[in-house]
Amino acid sequence: MNQSFSIPAGDFSHAGQAASEIKRLLKQLNIPPKVIKRVVVALYEAEVNVVAHSFGGSISCTITPEHIDIVVSDCGPGISDIELAMSEGYSTASSEVREMGFGAGMGLPNIKNNSDSLDISSSEQGTSIHMRVNFKEHTP
Repeated sequence: MNQSFSIPAGDFSHAGQAASEIKRLLKQLNIPPKVIKRVVVALYEAEVNVVAHSFGGSISCTITPEHIDIVVSDCGPGISDIELAMSEGYSTASSEVREMGFGAGMGLPNIKNNSDSLDISSSEQGTSIHMRVNFKEHTP
C-alpha cells in the first residue's frame, strides 16, 4: 500500500496532516499502538522540518505487513552538517519559527530515536530522509 503527500513550505497550520492520515490508516490495519506512536512522532518531525527549513517537499509511504518505509524529500537549501544536525538541541530555525514553538533542535534526533533505520542525504538542492519502522514491537 502506498500513500503520498505534498508539503508546502511555511504552512505550519497544515503540518502534521500526513502523520495524522498515516496514524488513521495504521490503526485500521491494527498495528500496535506503541508502533503507531513511533511512526507518527518520526513522520511529524520530518513534516515540520520540511515546512520550517525548505521550499516545500513530499512524503511517500509504503506499508507492507512487516514495516512502513517513509521517504521525505524537500527542495533546498539542504543540511550542511548532518552529524551536527543530529545533535539534540542544534537548530537552524529562524526566530519566527522559534516564536511559533518549533525549532528546538529535536526533529532529527526524534526521527532517529523512533525509526528502526534512518538514512539522510542532503545537498544544496534538497534533503531526502528514508526511515523505516518495523511493525513488530520492541521489547525493553
